[in-house]
Amino acid sequence: MDDHQEQQERQPNASNTDPFLLNYTTSDLRTASEFLATWLPFLSRDLCTGCTESLSDRIRSIDPGHKTLTFLLNSRVFELGPQNDTVDEVNDGEDNCDAHSLGSWKDGAEVTSNVESPNPRMSWADMAQEDDEFGEEEHEPNDNNNNSNNNGVNVVVADSNAFEVTKVVAEKPTLPREQREYIRFMNVRREKDFFCFERVNGKLVNILEGIELHTGIFSAAEQRRIVNYVSSLQEKGKKGELKDRTFSAPQKWMRGKGRQTIQFGCCYNYAVDRDGNPPGILQNAMVDPIPHLFKVIIRRLIKWHVLPPTCVPDSCIVNIYEEGDCIPPHIDNHDFVRPFCTVSFLSECNIVFGSNLKIVGPGEFDGSFAIPLPVGSVLVLNGNGADVAKHCVPAVPMKRISITFRRMDVSKRPNGYVPEPDLQGIQPLVYEFEQEKKSSGHRPNRHLKRHNKDRRGGRNDAMGSATRSDRFVEPRESNQSSPRPANRWSRVKPGS
Repeated sequence: MDDHQEQQERQPNASNTDPFLLNYTTSDLRTASEFLATWLPFLSRDLCTGCTESLSDRIRSIDPGHKTLTFLLNSRVFELGPQNDTVDEVNDGEDNCDAHSLGSWKDGAEVTSNVESPNPRMSWADMAQEDDEFGEEEHEPNDNNNNSNNNGVNVVVADSNAFEVTKVVAEKPTLPREQREYIRFMNVRREKDFFCFERVNGKLVNILEGIELHTGIFSAAEQRRIVNYVSSLQEKGKKGELKDRTFSAPQKWMRGKGRQTIQFGCCYNYAVDRDGNPPGILQNAMVDPIPHLFKVIIRRLIKWHVLPPTCVPDSCIVNIYEEGDCIPPHIDNHDFVRPFCTVSFLSECNIVFGSNLKIVGPGEFDGSFAIPLPVGSVLVLNGNGADVAKHCVPAVPMKRISITFRRMDVSKRPNGYVPEPDLQGIQPLVYEFEQEKKSSGHRPNRHLKRHNKDRRGGRNDAMGSATRSDRFVEPRESNQSSPRPANRWSRVKPGS
């Protein structure tokens, strides 16, 4: 380990010592550190190596526990170091800051016509977006004031009155797609420790065991594409362009009773129908197969350790809520295996849990515990959270879309069911430390193996344990960053 790395590891947590940083939340500091790390190539342009490293250390100190940030900064400094030093040679190995003043050259320096092309740099769009699989990728707008050819190649022309004209040609910089995906995957936030104890059959049980909340799975651009696609499906359904039981739009005859649904892979019957069919998967109902875009979502859920590869969804249902629509208390039918998950779009709402939820009024429910569902989040239901606790969505304050992905029990699949070929053999991404373990042949102790298995992915920003009661237990915030403060719920109503 070199001296610079040792200095980084010994560096104290700046958020605990710098008065300026104390004015900001952990989430704000993390956002700032990621943003500045992405802009490091621009901020350090024409700086000497020492100044670049100092700037990198200062950015790292904003969120010293962010491992992916450290990896990104180290790679940026490595790429930028040789480039900066080639502009002006440094004598005797010392950093000459005067030689790299911003926007100027050292007095009397000669400019050579052989200027190296800059190393690839990652733009903010590259960091924030990963839309290759989703069929569209956002690009940074071109500045019309900059010289560029039709192929997107930048041409920099020096002042011909001062020295010889020099051209620097470089392709649009970007990180490999796999590396961008891995960075995003490692920054997913996962809450897994939810506690709410109730007496069930005379025993005190954590009815939220098995609940997980994952955020950061989908970028803003990906969410827009998904929402737009759902809107197009809704229009097709209204025009009768989808198969018989795919689209359902009940008449809104009272508050909470207007939710529209679009089902793919199978048709689920919510109640005994006019033909006497009980609730469950209908064996002979005609619905459309899972669309390609939803298969992309499923692959993301498996690859990013949200759902296990042993439970790849083969059906889904889209719920389209208008203001005032809700889902009444229920436990998902066991025609679907566990775990299953729900992805939220357009607006945040609460999902309410309890072993004995009560209907207070149209769209209003009394429950023990509520979990806010941020836009773009994925809620996984398993264990007691899926089979002991009922759940419901109170009347939503504004339009909302959710997509629930579930795997059918093999014995309950409809007649004529054919597995989707492109949903077979999906494998989760491998963590960097697992790759190192395999390559080095190192065998960790049992404690570390068990810890890695429990994590399943990314950071675990879960809320910690709490004391018990007959009714419910509120989670406490862990020392790590959490997307929101601990919740306190006893009676839950819409808009509360």
